[in-house]
Amino acid sequence: MYLGDGHLLLTRRVPLLAVACDLRYPGVVAEIEAAVLACGARRVGHQRREDGDAVRSSWMHWPCRLPQHGTGKKHDRPITLSAWQRAVVDAFPGQFLRGLFHSDGCRTENKVRVAGKVYAYPRYMFTNKSADIMGLCQEALDRVGVRWRMCSPIQLSVARREGVVVLDGVMGAKF
Repeated sequence: MYLGDGHLLLTRRVPLLAVACDLRYPGVVAEIEAAVLACGARRVGHQRREDGDAVRSSWMHWPCRLPQHGTGKKHDRPITLSAWQRAVVDAFPGQFLRGLFHSDGCRTENKVRVAGKVYAYPRYMFTNKSADIMGLCQEALDRVGVRWRMCSPIQLSVARREGVVVLDGVMGAKF
């Protein structure tokens, strides 16, 4: 979720992690909260806004846990995983994909008209301006055996039935 909707603010005192969340998905908010605590932070707070919630946590070790932090937008700077992060993503590609798709992706019904008939099928879409983050998503999809294709330089689609079934199992319901 950090790579999509999160950012790290380096204040003069203690670094602050903030992950923007949609209030329509309290389960996702709870998962982010649990993940922040599992990383070692002692407390998690919320900054409620009219359009959402920011899960926030101050902790001295956030820069070590999230070495991708930096000034500017994520798509304007290199995003690479450190060796220990790569090992975690390789061991748990499904959870990594879940975070990516819950922040910058969706499951939708695609409708196409062929010879006057309308066909509808589910598909997953992932959009991110960072070529590095897109590459990480592609690698994780390859690792779980899901075929994908690029719709544009910033958008990826998983539309084959077998890939959607795998992602349904990996993602679970977004609640």
